Amino acid sequence: MSEAKAADKPAEKPGTAASWVPETRPVEAAAHRPDSPEPPVVQFKNVSKRFRRGRDWSSAIEDVSFVVEDLPQVGEFVTILGPSGCGKSTLLRLIAGLQPQFPPTSGEVLVFGKPVTGPGPDRGMVFQDYSSYPNRTVLGNVEFGLEIQKMPKKERRDVARSWIARMGLASDENKYPHELSGGMRQRVAIARTLALRPRIVLMDEPFGALDPETRYAMQELLIGLWRELQSTVFFVTHSISEAAYLGDRVYIMKACPGRLVEQIKLPRPAESPVAVETRSDFREVVAMLKEKIHGGPEKGRGISAD
Repeated sequence: MSEAKAADKPAEKPGTAASWVPETRPVEAAAHRPDSPEPPVVQFKNVSKRFRRGRDWSSAIEDVSFVVEDLPQVGEFVTILGPSGCGKSTLLRLIAGLQPQFPPTSGEVLVFGKPVTGPGPDRGMVFQDYSSYPNRTVLGNVEFGLEIQKMPKKERRDVARSWIARMGLASDENKYPHELSGGMRQRVAIARTLALRPRIVLMDEPFGALDPETRYAMQELLIGLWRELQSTVFFVTHSISEAAYLGDRVYIMKACPGRLVEQIKLPRPAESPVAVETRSDFREVVAMLKEKIHGGPEKGRGISAD
């Protein structure tokens, strides 16, 4: 990344520091904006995924359509909320091209205007469980993807150590996963993914098992790294406040069958998560999201306001 590009952080929306005002709108139809010079980062066209359960079929998601545009020098942060079993993880794994969720039963998943055919280096995924290789040190884990890409040893060591330092793990590079705390192991997993500089980062409840203090620290760290990389992030969480803090837009899903029903546009955070959660306007947004998920006949399962 050039110095000029690195210095250009995505523009803050007007009023970010002064007000936390949501903009509610229906999920866009799966149509690319004709005035956009680039194909969408991700586009779902009437995507459904069903699984065979004995003699019956179970629908994970049904007729899901949305578009996330490729905005110049801006990576969107899309958070995804919904009850357990509504297909949030299925949506991520379809973008990633990971079986058994991929391929879709019907519809089309496009990444940068091309149909997804399987995993690719333009997409990186971070899982909830601490997916480190137990026989590799922190350094060995972070450089693993670079090694697969056949990057020369000295160069990949330098890149890996740079990301390890950004994660605050410089003194731990020779430790093995069993010697690390849960938060440290998740930092290793994130560093391993971001070291590859994917255009799309897919995160499936990566902070779900962390204690609140560590979770806040990870949220703030992730926001800083995202602004630097300018990648597009899809982030699944069961925490409403986490979705509201991190997301440029929040996708709300419903279950039985899993479908995308609404999106909420939010300002980008200019404060720490601890500071934001004390604000009355932010708490109002969290209450509004909670009502949308828990209210009505389809009440949320496994959703936390914290």
